[in-house]
Amino acid sequence: MISIDSFVYPPTDHEAEGASSAYLMSLIALMAGLPIPIINLIATFMFYLGTRKKGYFVRWHSTQALLSQLSMLFINSTAFWWTISIIWGNETISNSYLAYLFAAILFNLAEFAATIYTAVQTRKGKHVVWWLYGDISNQIVNPTNAKNSL
Repeated sequence: MISIDSFVYPPTDHEAEGASSAYLMSLIALMAGLPIPIINLIATFMFYLGTRKKGYFVRWHSTQALLSQLSMLFINSTAFWWTISIIWGNETISNSYLAYLFAAILFNLAEFAATIYTAVQTRKGKHVVWWLYGDISNQIVNPTNAKNSL
């Protein structure tokens, strides 16, 4: 799921701190807005907007963090609204609901652990690439088009 690759250039200490902050932002937002899934995405998106003019290392990791939060939004929103529907009495607790809730919790725990690991490693200046998100981040934040990326 996660690999440590070499980066185009060795990031400065300031860039490593900024990249690490991209992941920490989602963890802080998680604590603030746990029951509402979109809070994490909004906080990470706001941080992303603030880093668009920063160094390539920071932008790349801000993009990867944003992409991970975007995918988690779909998983958590489905679980949130399914739970609300059960609370309001429109649906009953089923095996499908319990299986989905279990899977959503596992995905969240895996994303939480990966985020902490990545925040620590990027702070050390290491380039951590997540499966799927890393490839998409490479497409969005292209080093040959570094000034004109999203």
